[in-house]
Amino acid sequence: RAYDECETLPSTVHVTQEERNDAGRLVRQCEQDVAMSKCEGSCHSKVQPSVNTLSGFYKDCRCCRESQLRHREVVLSHCYDSDGQLLTGAKGSMTVSLREPSDCACYKCGDPTR
Repeated sequence: RAYDECETLPSTVHVTQEERNDAGRLVRQCEQDVAMSKCEGSCHSKVQPSVNTLSGFYKDCRCCRESQLRHREVVLSHCYDSDGQLLTGAKGSMTVSLREPSDCACYKCGDPTR
């Protein structure tokens, strides 16, 4: 498709993760700006009259989204206690697991993701 311009691009995402105790009380909150990939762009779509469909139109919608995902572990290095005080030492960072697109492509809208 000559009109598809779906790309895997760099971006920055602000990630926040909370840790709570068994009673549900906030123990700490960690955050970090993380460089991650994103899917962005346009995909060729069309709507045309049709006598074969209930609506009277044939719709071919395509969306730019991930074709492959990768797992990444990221360290959040700005951690604060429930009073907003910056934590240091072992509690001063937290490792979280994220998924990000490693490749993007145009897919029919509404199709289940992989």
